[in-house]
Order: sequence, then structure tokens, then C-alpha cells
Amino acid sequence: MSANGSSESSCRSEVRPTNNTCFQKELSITASVISMTVGIFSNSLALFILLKSYSSIRTKSRASFLLFASSLVITDLLGHLINGSLVLFVYSAEKKWENFDPYQIICTIFGACMVFFGLSPLFLGSAMAVERCIGVTKPIFHSTVLASHHMKRLLGVTWLLAALVAALPVMLSKPYKVQRSRSWCFFLIGQTKDWLDVLLPLLFSLLGLLALLISIACNTLTGCVLIQAKLRHKHHCRSMPYHIEMICQLLAIMLVSCICWGPLLIHVTILSTRATDESPSFSLLTIRMATWNQILDPWVYILLRKAVLRKIFVLLHGCCGSKFYTLHRWQRSMLHSSAETSSSSGSSDCRCLGKTPVHDVVIKSIT
Repeated sequence: MSANGSSESSCRSEVRPTNNTCFQKELSITASVISMTVGIFSNSLALFILLKSYSSIRTKSRASFLLFASSLVITDLLGHLINGSLVLFVYSAEKKWENFDPYQIICTIFGACMVFFGLSPLFLGSAMAVERCIGVTKPIFHSTVLASHHMKRLLGVTWLLAALVAALPVMLSKPYKVQRSRSWCFFLIGQTKDWLDVLLPLLFSLLGLLALLISIACNTLTGCVLIQAKLRHKHHCRSMPYHIEMICQLLAIMLVSCICWGPLLIHVTILSTRATDESPSFSLLTIRMATWNQILDPWVYILLRKAVLRKIFVLLHGCCGSKFYTLHRWQRSMLHSSAETSSSSGSSDCRCLGKTPVHDVVIKSIT
């Protein structure tokens, strides 16, 4: 991407290098429009699916998961709308920040939105992983102590923490700066003047990496417990299909977040701790990769659903014959038991994981 914008008239009058610059500008605008359109459509579709599932769910653990998932999709949708609109405005103004933003108000809003809508999905993904880990490893505690208002408070804390980090540069009089590509605003990187210039981007990157590590640890533990429970209990468990579906979605979200956000977080950490020159093209590439996280997240909920998985298993069974017979039979039993799960109590989670049901604990304490 060009470091300086140029008007259409200059594009027509200048020589070939400028024409190449104008072509890159038009290509960047087209890519931004396509990314914004696809992101809005994907998140809107995923939000419709999640809200429909949330209204028909009766189990507590499933409702908590869908609450966080819907909040994640809403956050991604707002991120596309706000950040995408700001990017298009900057390109329409030919990236001449000194003309349309002399007091750096738009740059401050742009940078704060980049930080908030960047950290919020990472925090929500880690909160979902922690909630599922508690629900699987400590089902009695999850069903008796953690109420719906606790989940809503945790959701509010994740948004509040991301907003606090985004507002720190303004509160500490360290405003966001226009980056070298002149198409976005972020922390001052590569030209640090004091310890606050090092602390702010380092805090952003370390919090993001910490959220990814928490997600990896919790999802790994949850997956191991589910596998152990499946091997221990040969009979089919009613709540197992929901646990498997949710952990598959969490693993997909974690994988997407690591691939999309990992390069940017590591890049910011290196630039904050070492006196190295920033590469504008690489920084812009990492930002675009992070943007794709908001596009790919909703497709996890669109594709990794029982209805879609059933069609995939049926297709594989038809193509490969008896090799997928066992897998297809497992999918049929999973769909059959999921219908029973919606009317069952939370004690089935405890039985599935080898725990004592809640009402049995109450009876034993009385006797």
C-alpha cells in the first residue's frame, strides 16, 4: 500500500509509477469494501443462528455458552461496521490526515476502536473456554453456584477491561498515532520516547497473548476430560453431544484466533521491546490477518452445527461406504440424544463425567 494518497487527476497526469500507486490504492479500497461486506453478512447470519438456538435451549450450560457466543458475534459485527467505515472514510479523504483530522480526534477514535474490537474477541474466547472448562470439570459447582447473572457480569467485565485498555492512551496523554501506511491508527511503535510508549503496546500484546494461552490451556483440559469420560463410560451419555459440539467450536475459535492474531501480537511485542524499525507492509499484513478473525469467527457457528455435520457425515458415508459407517452411526446417536438433552436436567452432566448428581449430594448431606 502506498504511504501517500493521490487524487484521480494526479493519477491521470503522472507517469507510470504513480499509476501503479493509484492501482494499489484502488485495490486496497476494493479489498476493504469486500472484507467489510463479507464480515457484516457472515456475522449477521451467525447471529441469527445463535439467537434462534438461544431461544430454544433449555439447558443451563448450553445457554451460557450461547450467551458468550452471541456476544462475540455482536462484537465482531460492530467492529466491522465501525472500523470498516473509518477505513473507507480515510481512503475517501485520500489519507490526508492533516486536512480532515487536524486535532487527531478521528485518529484517537480509530485507534481506540482498533484496540477495543481487537481485545474483546480474545477476552470473550478465553471466557468461553474457562466457562466450558468449569462446566465439564466441575459440573456441580457450575450448576449450583454459577448463575446466569454471574455469566452476564463476566461478560461485562471482559468488555470493560478491553475498553479500559483502549482508553489508557487518552487518559495518560499518549494519543494514538497515524501509522506509516497512513490508513490506520494505533499505538506509537518503533519511535518510543519514554516508558509509557513501551508499556501501552506491550500491555495490549501481552493481554492478547495471555487470553490465547488461557484458551489453549482450558480447551486442552476440557478435551482431555471429555475423552476420558467417553472411554470410561461405554454407554452413550445424553449431555455428551452438546459438550462435543461446544468444544469443537471452541477449538476452532482458538485456532482461528491464534493464526489471525498471533502474528500481530508477537510483532507488536518485538517492536515494543527492541529498537527495530517498523516494516509498514508487514504491519499492514498482520492487521489484515487480524481483521480476518472477525470474518472467520461467525463461520465456526455456521458450519460446526449438528445439522451441517450430519450432512457432511452422510456425504462421506455415501462416498466412502463402510469406512465411515461407525462415524455415521455415532452421528445418528448424537442427534437422537440431543433431542432428549433439551428436556433433561443438569444432573446428566454429572453422571456423564463420573460425578455425583446434585440431588444425590443433597440427599446424602441430609441423611
